[in-house]
Amino acid sequence: MNNMEVKLALLADYANVTREGKLNLMGIFDVINASHLPWTQPQMRIVLTFETNPAEWNTQKKVQIKLLDADAHERFTMGADLKIPAGKSGRNVPINSIIVVNNLRFEVAGDYVFCVLVGEENKREIPLTVNFIPRPDTT
Repeated sequence: MNNMEVKLALLADYANVTREGKLNLMGIFDVINASHLPWTQPQMRIVLTFETNPAEWNTQKKVQIKLLDADAHERFTMGADLKIPAGKSGRNVPINSIIVVNNLRFEVAGDYVFCVLVGEENKREIPLTVNFIPRPDTT
């Protein structure tokens, strides 16, 4: 059983975590307006906040992120083992994670979803729409 929850999941142009543990976000989005197709998104950040309970302290969880298109075909996947630290006073432990994704290519416009899996369980989804909006012809 996976008790770890995903409390926050979004896409942003930029994000960081301060020394005090504050999460800073800039340019939160769920739509990309592509001027041509295929479109390569130069950079984006997948921002996640996990929350774990004391029973999970000092363990590892397998986390995967999968990008699916509207037909549920997998277009991108990545994964890692997330080490869960010990907390204090029996409180749940929040873990902020910022994943930089460079040069992600979208072949067609449409609806996509980033699925966040812990173990084999889908814990959260981040929707993304790619619109094709051609630039006006200036000739």
